[in-house]
Amino acid sequence: MALVDTALATVHLLVGALWVGSVVFFAGVVLPAARAGELNAGPLESIGRSLTRGSRLAALVMFLTGGHLTGTRYTVARLTGTTNGNLVVAMLLLWLVLTALVEVGSSRLRDGVSQRKVREPAANALGFFRGAAAVGVLLFLTAGALVA
Repeated sequence: MALVDTALATVHLLVGALWVGSVVFFAGVVLPAARAGELNAGPLESIGRSLTRGSRLAALVMFLTGGHLTGTRYTVARLTGTTNGNLVVAMLLLWLVLTALVEVGSSRLRDGVSQRKVREPAANALGFFRGAAAVGVLLFLTAGALVA
């Protein structure tokens, strides 16, 4: 069982890092370039679609692997009564917020890009993705505190 937990923890950490990294890149590089008119609607739509798909898959993998790891390591009393348990609960809440921000930002982007607009939808989505990037950083800080 320890081998399974190690494998799941590794997958959990890798997927989380790739997910947050892609959101940070999208918020810090892709959307500002689109807002400046440096991207056309076609590539922006394709990148946005890939990010949304990847985000949904990552959210599912994080839910499954994190759920398993939490279920094997924590009781309800440990989740609510210990610092590490509280950090796990905080990570779950941050994960939900990250997922919601990416979904709303992606929706705002899709609405305009489908009409072949770029600058306005990028500007409309940017705040949501910046928020998601900040939540991702908070997730990493919380994970670091959990490991420490």
